Amino acid sequence: MKIFYYCYGSAHSSVVAASIHLGMLPADRLPSAEEFKNLPHYDKTDSYEIGKPFFMGIDEYGAEIFITGMTGERQLVKKAIYSFLKNCGVDVTDLMMVNALKSVNLKTKIGGFMSRRMGLVMIGRPLTIKGIQEKYTEFVKLVENTKRGERNRLNKT
Repeated sequence: MKIFYYCYGSAHSSVVAASIHLGMLPADRLPSAEEFKNLPHYDKTDSYEIGKPFFMGIDEYGAEIFITGMTGERQLVKKAIYSFLKNCGVDVTDLMMVNALKSVNLKTKIGGFMSRRMGLVMIGRPLTIKGIQEKYTEFVKLVENTKRGERNRLNKT
């Protein structure tokens, strides 16, 4: 199984969701700013990398976890990913696409724009972290729901 957490630019919400999924971030407490900063890809993806899947790791069920940014072209990018994997012989019924952007608040969006688009990392990055901390329980719920869906799919096979 392959699970893709996606967001706008693969720099914040998808990184956080995938990191919770893989146990790089705790599900039982609010992480510190340093824990976010130490994540691979957190607030580091450049605009030319949007659309590129980044492998984050393998979960406890053997699923490969990826992140990707889709800008405002979610349907187009999803279609491209499904088509590419299908043409490579991957069973796309074992593919889950999870929208991590729906767990983000305005503070994170503004911080992400400032950091990634405007280059104001010193202002934008702390803003993204603060926004994600405010919505962290929603990220944990998103991952719990994803894992539940993953287990349900595995139990059917």
